[in-house]
Amino acid sequence: MFRIATIFALICSFLQVAPLANAATDEQQNPVQPVNAVIEWNRTLLTIIRTPGAQPASIHSTRNFAILHAAVYDAVNNIHPKFIPYLVRLPDVPRSASEIAAADEAAHDVLVFLYPAFQVSLDTELQQDLALLPDNERKAQGIAVGQAVAGQLLAARSADGANVTPPPYIPGTQPGDYQLTPPNFAPADFTQWPQVTPFALEQANEFRPGPPPVLTSALYTEAFNEVKSLGFINSTTRTAEQTQIGQFWNGNIQDFWNEIAQTAALQRNLNLEHSARLFALLNISLADTAIAFFDAKYTYNFWRPEHIAQSAKRARPCWGFTSGIGSPLMLLPNRWQE
Repeated sequence: MFRIATIFALICSFLQVAPLANAATDEQQNPVQPVNAVIEWNRTLLTIIRTPGAQPASIHSTRNFAILHAAVYDAVNNIHPKFIPYLVRLPDVPRSASEIAAADEAAHDVLVFLYPAFQVSLDTELQQDLALLPDNERKAQGIAVGQAVAGQLLAARSADGANVTPPPYIPGTQPGDYQLTPPNFAPADFTQWPQVTPFALEQANEFRPGPPPVLTSALYTEAFNEVKSLGFINSTTRTAEQTQIGQFWNGNIQDFWNEIAQTAALQRNLNLEHSARLFALLNISLADTAIAFFDAKYTYNFWRPEHIAQSAKRARPCWGFTSGIGSPLMLLPNRWQE
C-alpha cells in the first residue's frame, strides 16, 4: 500500500506530538555534542550538492537525500527500535550501542560512496564527531551498526536504475508536444528517472495524474488564459503572495524543505530518534515525488508556456520556472506580440 500521499500530513502530525516524547538519552545530552547528528549530516549534504560540479548532472539529488536519511534512520532505529524500520533489520543489535556513533558512521559511509571526491573532508568530519564520544565498546558497537546499515542500503539501491545512461529525448512536432526550453535549449534532463525504483511507492505511475486538457477544449483555454494573466512580469492580477510562491518554487525545492525541517527540529528540540524519523519521512517522500513527477512529465510530453509562445510565433522569448518539483507559476514577458 502506497504511503506517500499522506507523508506530509504524517510529518506535520509528528511535529505536533514529538515534543511529548523527545527526551534525549544520556548520551545525547552530552554537552560536548554540539549539533544533532542528523542535522549535521543533512547540512553536510546540502553543502556538497551546492558545490559547483559536485552533484552528478544525471542523478537527482532527492535520491541521495533519501539514501542518506534512510540509512541514518535505520541505524538509529536498529539500536532502539521505536518505529517500523525502513529497510534494514540487523540481528542481535546490542542496546548498549551508541546511537550517535551509528548515525555518524552510516551518514559518512553513504556520503563517501555517493561523493567519493569529498572523502577527505567526510573522513575528517567523522573522526571529529567520533572523538566527542567516549572511546569504549558502545562507540565500537554503534560504528559497526552504522557500517552494516549503510552497506545494506547502498546495496539495495545499487541497481535502482538511477545510474543508467539517460536515454535521448526527441521532441515531437505536433501542437502540445514538449519542446526544448529557450534560451539555451538544453537537452531534456533525467529522462531515465521514470524507471528509477521508488523508495515507498509501489511503482512510479501508481498515482499518475490525469492527462492535460485537449488543446481545443474550453478547460484548456481557461487554463491558458489564467497562466497568461498571472504570468506576466508586471501582471496586475497576480498577488504578491503568488509572486513569492513562484519564486520559491523556482529553486531546488528539496533543499528548502530540508532547511525548513532543520529549523523545525531545532525549534522543537527533537532528539536523535525523532530527528532521524522526520528527515527520513521527508526525504523519502521527496525522492518518490521526483520519480512520479518525471514519470508524468515524460508520459504526457506536454509543452510549457514558453513553447506556446514559440508556436504562436511571438516576437519576444518567454521564460518560466521549470527546475523545481512542480512549477505552479510561470513568469512571462511584459507583453505578447503578434
